[in-house]
Amino acid sequence: MKLKYMKKHAIALLIQLLLGVHALPSPAFSAETELNVTFYDEAEDLAFLAQHENESMHFKLLNSKVLNKTALWAPFEQALTRFTEQDYFDLKQFIIDRSINEIQQAVNSGSLSYEELVTFYIYRIQRIESDNNRFINGIISLNPDAINRARQLDEIRQSGSEVPLDSLFGIPILLKDNIGFAGLPTTVGALALENNFTTNAFVAERLLEKGAIVLGKANLSEWAYFFCTNCPSGYSAMGGQTLNPYGRFDFGTGGSSSGSGASVAANYAAVAVGSETSGSILSPSSANSLVGLKPTTGSLSRTGVVPVASSLDTVGPMARSVADVVTLFNAMVGYDQQDISMPLISADMRLSYREIALADKRLGALESYADNNFYQNAVSLLSENAAVIVDIDFQAERDSRFSEFLGGEMVRDLARYLEEHSSSQVGIDSVISLKEFNNRDLDLRAPYGQALIDMMAEINLSEEGIEGLRAELQGWGRGILDQLFYENNIEVLVGVNQHQASMAALANYPALTIPMGYSENGQPIGLTFIAPSFQEQLLIDVGVQFEKLIQARQGPVNYR
Repeated sequence: MKLKYMKKHAIALLIQLLLGVHALPSPAFSAETELNVTFYDEAEDLAFLAQHENESMHFKLLNSKVLNKTALWAPFEQALTRFTEQDYFDLKQFIIDRSINEIQQAVNSGSLSYEELVTFYIYRIQRIESDNNRFINGIISLNPDAINRARQLDEIRQSGSEVPLDSLFGIPILLKDNIGFAGLPTTVGALALENNFTTNAFVAERLLEKGAIVLGKANLSEWAYFFCTNCPSGYSAMGGQTLNPYGRFDFGTGGSSSGSGASVAANYAAVAVGSETSGSILSPSSANSLVGLKPTTGSLSRTGVVPVASSLDTVGPMARSVADVVTLFNAMVGYDQQDISMPLISADMRLSYREIALADKRLGALESYADNNFYQNAVSLLSENAAVIVDIDFQAERDSRFSEFLGGEMVRDLARYLEEHSSSQVGIDSVISLKEFNNRDLDLRAPYGQALIDMMAEINLSEEGIEGLRAELQGWGRGILDQLFYENNIEVLVGVNQHQASMAALANYPALTIPMGYSENGQPIGLTFIAPSFQEQLLIDVGVQFEKLIQARQGPVNYR
């Protein structure tokens, strides 16, 4: 696909030169060079994608019709003017694909400041998002106070305050744009929430307390991918179509935390916070060669997060390593009395990055992946390092009422969120008013339709009906997995990407995905570990060893 893409652009450039049109002056997949792109017509790229063998890549648009990218970095004009290209290249060695621990070491040594770190990321975002051949539409908004906060944290550190190497102090992070952060709208990618300025979500407040710098909001699949049935993952009206840095026109980004995944992979930030109802952390983490943890619902607060279904929703960390996932998770924990799903255990839940031998760990290997060479290699590697592998014949299809269940909860939970958290500037108060809002301009607000919104508008479930359906489906899911784990005497189930996400969600089992390789055409593939509720530490222990053994992850070639 990449070769075809390059040939297409060469032909396009020749045509444009003959016609006297000044567009796309640089070659496809350009190196780190200064660009002066003045024109980009996405029609030709869309026509090319319309022929893609994967129908999910048949995009109707690439760039958002409402987001002015130039406005994203306009607040940083002075800082970007002072920050030179040489500064950028000098600092890359300390930042690109570096862990939080390594970045903090560079700060401690005097090679890097937090202000330089933030400015580097903003410069890089501007650089790539201004390049017609490299933009990924990973960002919806940037925090105009990010550099000022970095300066303040530099002063604190220079005053003698000790900063642990596994600390988020001074580290720029991205929040999925369904997580509240004061000063930036929380849009969930929807024009209906374009002006939804809220207070900090509970987890955002915890991150700030730990000294993290919220760099901005990441793009996502609109309404956390519970919006339309034929829209591609990573699309939102606010942010446009998120593209995968491992192959912009080759692979999807996964969703719904699409921008969180693509942006961290492309080194727009050190780490990002995503959210998951069913697969929305696991999918984009796998698709973008990241480590992603979908925690047990109730491990982390959801207060101030735009909901899909409160029974299943959770936020979670996305990063380039298990160590960084642990650091980000620990920075968000804390008991939130407003979140009814939080048990008291959450107040003290903290994960440890430690090296625990795999000896006698009983892992369930699915026979359905017998022909998957990557999976078989990973399982063999685990077995060779003393893990006990139990072959399991297990296939469970998603219950046909799953969408009705999610829809019933979203109708109820979204109305509650809009009443309790949304800005007075928001003009909707329910799923029905959202449908009506979009219907007034479907081309702009819902170009792929809004089939799931239409479905929800017809749902007429009482609170008792919603609770009954929840109890039945969650009981079914937990029953199946509990029995599977008990009968086979396993501690962890091993899968691929997000393929077992729905069952894990219903059973409220946590899951951890880790890069395990790349297909012949360069598509990332993840190995996913699933364990019973609140067994996140077990997943981390197994994940630390697997990551160390496989050492599979590589950054996307054109974004290093």
